[in-house]
Amino acid sequence: MSKPEGEQVFDVEHPAGDVNIEDSDQRLMKLGYKPEFRREMSLFGVLGISFCAIGILTGSSAAFQAGLFSGGPLGLFWGWNICSFFMLLVALSQAEICSAYPTMGGLYFWVSKLKPDFPVLAYCTGWIYAIAMNLTGTSGNLTVALFIASLVEVGSGRTLNRVQIAAIAWGINVLSGVINTIGTKAIGRMSTFNIWWTLGGTFVLVITLLVKAPVKNSADFVFTDFENFTGWGSKGFVVLLGFLQAVYSLEGSETAGQVAEEALRADFLAPMAVVGSIIGSWIIGLAYMLALLFSVQSITSIQTTSYAIPIAQLYHDAIGTRLTLMCLSVICLAQFMAAVTAFTASSRLYYALARDNAFPAKGAFMALNRFQAPYVGIWMSVLIGCVVSCAYIGSVIAFNAILSSAAIAVMLSYLQPIAIRVFWPSSLQVRGPFHLGKWSWVINAISLAFTSFICVLFILPTAFPVNKTNMNYAVVSIGGIGMIVATTWIFWGRFHYKGPVLTNVAQRPESASSDEKMA
Repeated sequence: MSKPEGEQVFDVEHPAGDVNIEDSDQRLMKLGYKPEFRREMSLFGVLGISFCAIGILTGSSAAFQAGLFSGGPLGLFWGWNICSFFMLLVALSQAEICSAYPTMGGLYFWVSKLKPDFPVLAYCTGWIYAIAMNLTGTSGNLTVALFIASLVEVGSGRTLNRVQIAAIAWGINVLSGVINTIGTKAIGRMSTFNIWWTLGGTFVLVITLLVKAPVKNSADFVFTDFENFTGWGSKGFVVLLGFLQAVYSLEGSETAGQVAEEALRADFLAPMAVVGSIIGSWIIGLAYMLALLFSVQSITSIQTTSYAIPIAQLYHDAIGTRLTLMCLSVICLAQFMAAVTAFTASSRLYYALARDNAFPAKGAFMALNRFQAPYVGIWMSVLIGCVVSCAYIGSVIAFNAILSSAAIAVMLSYLQPIAIRVFWPSSLQVRGPFHLGKWSWVINAISLAFTSFICVLFILPTAFPVNKTNMNYAVVSIGGIGMIVATTWIFWGRFHYKGPVLTNVAQRPESASSDEKMA
């Protein structure tokens, strides 16, 4: 892309004089921000961040029983492919905006640029998404603890109580904070490792299940068997409830946008990571799901299991104790890496919000340690994670409601920038190297319809008849998040937040130049 005539050129010092770093920093400065982070993430590092955040092995494993009991193999297989397709459209919509605005803050910053005359929308999106990422990390760390509890029970027969599981989750929260504090390079390396761990781990799990399972289910069972443990009479509604397993497993691809200021050639690599992580997760998740469905020995056994993670029962029935310990360990490590990147995203979002006066204690949350990590935001995430984990001790129902609201909050955050693109098509005044061309509005419209539908589906009762033990309390929890965000806006935000605060004072805010305007 040619430079507009008269564009100001900045002399920025870069390690090794990498032209990709220079181009990315010039792009950031045109958006009004001074480069603060070292760009140390390659394509594999950025792709790994999204892959980690999605956590396809872990999401598919931890939520497998939800789909199995709501639609059975039929709902799982077809729901996975249908939801993967629509989540790919959502990722394409996000990638187009990410390419135009490759800055830290992701969804929040996109909304602030797409609708600058309505700052309350950007403020609320940022806060909701920050809470969602924090709760997602908390959920991931507790899931690691549950996998460890299942490993203990499978290996020794000892059942851990809720206090012990919560204590393990606290330790995992702290370890996540330590890894994030080490900085960008450590996270990038871990994310790259996670790609290979996921690929290799999936191969090991699939082969182990298919080779060792004593009974292999028929294709008719895998593709057409319907199961209903929900109590609902409508077959179609039950299958739709099973869709939630797929959506939950595929959330997180947009996380690449949170580290855009730490990536080489961010306007291309970040959107490619957003899309590529969904495509890869679709394929890997499908292979893994088919292996599980061909190998499941008894659905009733999974429903009545005493293991902390129900899928542990599937593995134990199919491959025995020793191999179950190996397979659960593979999934557990993948889950830990996924949880670490959730805190990476939340800490970067706290930084972006503080930079724009959308979060209190601006100086503290923008402070970087010698590893170039926003350590205050990291340890804020750890503290919140530990506090929320305490709810698990008192009530599993309350804790599940809090964490279910995280999945809804993520989808609500997806909704904002896509809705703006649908109702105000000209809001994206500039475009990056990744764009959808004439298909942009159609893809955004379909993405908006799907995201809206899923937000409603997430809060509907999952069991019938509804009582106090099986009610979907996520609607209460997400309402609480909404009240928190609204309260902060009324009593603090509206007096301090006026939109993005430019830190590159030598550069005027970017306006669309003739070669960048949307065709």
